[in-house]
Amino acid sequence: MIVSQVRLRNWRNFQTAVARLGQRMFLVGPNASGKSNFLDVFRFLRDIAMPGGGLQKAVGDRGGLSKIRCLAARRDPVVSIEVSFSESAGLEPIWKYEIGIRQEPRGKRQPRIEYERVWQGKKNLLQRPDRHDKEDPARLTQTHLEQINVNRDFRQIVEFLESTVYLHLVPQLLRYPDAFAGPGVPTDPFGRSFLERVVKTPEKTRRSRLRKIEAALQTAVPQLKQLTDTKDEMGIPHLEAVYEHWRPHAGKQREDQFSDGTLRLIGFLWSLLDGDSLLLLEEPELSLHSGVVRKLPALISKIQSRKKRQVMLSTHSVDLLSDAGIGGEEVLLLSPSTEGTRVENCSDIDGVRTLLESGLTIADAVVTRTEAKGVSQLSLFDAS
Repeated sequence: MIVSQVRLRNWRNFQTAVARLGQRMFLVGPNASGKSNFLDVFRFLRDIAMPGGGLQKAVGDRGGLSKIRCLAARRDPVVSIEVSFSESAGLEPIWKYEIGIRQEPRGKRQPRIEYERVWQGKKNLLQRPDRHDKEDPARLTQTHLEQINVNRDFRQIVEFLESTVYLHLVPQLLRYPDAFAGPGVPTDPFGRSFLERVVKTPEKTRRSRLRKIEAALQTAVPQLKQLTDTKDEMGIPHLEAVYEHWRPHAGKQREDQFSDGTLRLIGFLWSLLDGDSLLLLEEPELSLHSGVVRKLPALISKIQSRKKRQVMLSTHSVDLLSDAGIGGEEVLLLSPSTEGTRVENCSDIDGVRTLLESGLTIADAVVTRTEAKGVSQLSLFDAS
């Protein structure tokens, strides 16, 4: 199952937005156009559905509804999200979930549900507010996604959303987790506990994945061999590999000696292999050589041919978007304006579609559209 369409109103950068989604999606646009905020839609729904989460926590973690509501919303107080789920791209939805949220005008000013609806095909399974909500309005501070006693009929949606994975691995966090004081971020999106997740994987599966990652790594870092996991004398998990050099006996290195690019590539490959839930990635090209970046789309597609995992990623990389196998329907172009960011499937943009049909790549047809107006003036920056 994949998310096949999303419809937004007053969500962060987006006053209104509708986007068709497929098995593999690339988000492109200028800085501050809302690529991360678009991905955060699915993190937000996950945070509502997951154990220990819920609507109040999901909104609170984002600074309150006033921080979520689009600045272009004007007098419309409701933030709404609608997601459709299909077996694969292009098929009719088998599920649809809709939620509208507004802030209480007085009192505790908590976020409350304006409406919550669930459809299975054309059958309406949930329509809120209902009679019970009207009798007890405090019920509207919680969604049915977060209440196991009432979501049995649509628990497939709940399980899909709560299994969503977001990764934007920060190599410094992985190398030196103890140097960053305080509790970690829930769901560990930046990889602070990445090694703990690796060693908790059943041994047979873990060894198999590391062998596959090692084989892929050797094309990018040919000196690095025998990638494995290990523990030090304190029981702390590590990644370890043999690094060949001019001496006859190669030396072993741990993750604190790996390059940023090596660590990010390991995290990227592990995440692709780890499960079949929705995977959200932020700029996976960071720290990687352009020759490696050009292979990432094909690598995602190859793994998806065996694991039907939906992958959405944001990118600024010309090299990544130069892959001729990326279709216009797989790319969302985000274009900011004073009325909020516009979201378009590139296959729906006449000028882009014409260029793609003539044999150009997404990089050729779209990247120039993502440059901010006046960016050429940056070279005139006065450093005196």
